[in-house]
Amino acid sequence: MERHLPAVVKRSSLRKLALRLTVLGLVLCALPVQASNGPDDASRDYVLWYRNYDSPAIRALVELSLKKTPEYGDFRIIRSEELSQGRVLRELTDGRSRLVDIANVATSEERENFLTAIPIPIDGGLLGFRVCVVLPESLPKFAGIENLDDLRNSHIRIGQGSHWPDTPVLEANGIQVVTHSRYEILFGMLRNERFECFARGVSEVLYDLEMEQDPNLVIEPNLLIAYPMPSYLFVGPHDQETAHRLQLGIERAIQDGSFGQFLRRYYARAVRELNLDRRRVIALENPFLSEESRYVGRSTLENLRLRLDILSR
Repeated sequence: MERHLPAVVKRSSLRKLALRLTVLGLVLCALPVQASNGPDDASRDYVLWYRNYDSPAIRALVELSLKKTPEYGDFRIIRSEELSQGRVLRELTDGRSRLVDIANVATSEERENFLTAIPIPIDGGLLGFRVCVVLPESLPKFAGIENLDDLRNSHIRIGQGSHWPDTPVLEANGIQVVTHSRYEILFGMLRNERFECFARGVSEVLYDLEMEQDPNLVIEPNLLIAYPMPSYLFVGPHDQETAHRLQLGIERAIQDGSFGQFLRRYYARAVRELNLDRRRVIALENPFLSEESRYVGRSTLENLRLRLDILSR
């Protein structure tokens, strides 16, 4: 059985993973996968953070990685209670309550230190590419913004979660941020003009607006805020078996081409409908990444046009 794969790879091998993600995942290669020894009789429930469970793309990736590892046994994916991101991270760290087993969140050096990361960007690195959800009457405030200095001087406030790693990134780049601990509350704050831009990842914004069903919320059409922000699956620091299984499953999916098919199925529409290839890119620095994730994030930014071209085909 292939249960020996380390959950937290060594520094040198993480760079190889980033390159394999670009070359293997996005180009949809189809290499043979070593056959498993057959499923065990054991079965396990995996509690997935409710925000991820409710996201068809993330739930599909978790299910794909678990299906690729039948030697670990049968499984069920369970929706967690409605916990804030900060609470989820605390529960994963503690590991005793089993309120959540798996969560997909953006990475940071701090998170990689106290949790176990599966260090493969789940959306091909798209989370660090952000567009603004705005009220229609706010659109004129974005006219004429060409670069970071223009964004700073516009006094546009960006809404973000208080526990999201994006918040200190934006603040470190001189952008005013308004926060709340609950994702759902932020939409109400936008409607009440507490801030002008709710910055959402291009891999999640269309789904967000479909769930909100509010015609008074629109996507600003011209800007793309970009910074290195890989989004990983995380498990608790002591749940090595789950980490092994998820990483092995995603690696197999990369090798047999099904990870690339996943990217196209769930993210190609966003690349096309958001016209990412025609937006003005405002690049920010992210000083809060580990050395390894900084490499992954930098590779994502450098290959932005390649990724957009592949996903828009």
